[in-house]
Amino acid sequence: MKLLKMIIRLILFLLGAAGFIGFIVPVIGRGILNIGNASGIAIGICLMLYAAFMPAVHKVLCTFWHRTVGKVVLGVLAAGFVCVLVLAVSMTTLMVRAAAARPSENATVIVLGCKVNGERPSIMLEARLNAALEYLNSNPESICIVSGGQGNDELISEAECMYLYLISHGIAAERIYQEDRSTTTRENIAFSYEIIKEKGLNESIAIATNEFHEYRAGKIAEDFGLDYGAVSGSTVLWLLPTYYARELFAILYEWVF
Repeated sequence: MKLLKMIIRLILFLLGAAGFIGFIVPVIGRGILNIGNASGIAIGICLMLYAAFMPAVHKVLCTFWHRTVGKVVLGVLAAGFVCVLVLAVSMTTLMVRAAAARPSENATVIVLGCKVNGERPSIMLEARLNAALEYLNSNPESICIVSGGQGNDELISEAECMYLYLISHGIAAERIYQEDRSTTTRENIAFSYEIIKEKGLNESIAIATNEFHEYRAGKIAEDFGLDYGAVSGSTVLWLLPTYYARELFAILYEWVF
């Protein structure tokens, strides 16, 4: 029994350490810190501390459990943990399904903006652009809308950056419309839809974004009555945990508000 407890503690500590490292790498490597990896780092630290001091923690919890208020608090915390787990699994399932939704042929591609480094696309944005390129090359009648405004630390708008990238990779300029006002996913879709209506473009759309982002973007497209499919860019592994966790919070916000 003692050996089993030691093995469990070791496994939990290693899981916490792996999570901590996985979420802190983007901070160290690229200075990326958001609610996703901040939460992951905190959970990783808590898991390591729990594993390191498990006997003492259990002793405190047992003492607390023998009080009425302790049973109530611990019961609420346990119920909350289960709810969070169920939500995370449900959201993940929806993300996977949305990313697998195939667009129709020659749909209007909407490339959702992301960080621009100076005048060059970030790793995340380049993945979206490469996915859009593949679809546009396979569907020569398809028109593209590149959607994204200019951040304070960006030299050009995300839309212009995407436009330059696409034409440099062989997409004709007349196939691309720029939407350079948006600052959120909802604005990406809303302002792009204005262009679709104004120019009489196909209202069946293909959303080019990272795989974890397809579900939320698709739900927003549904709000505008758009038929959509996914053109998903693959997120590099070292960034996926951070942005996946961040997206969980974003989906929850979208559901609530």
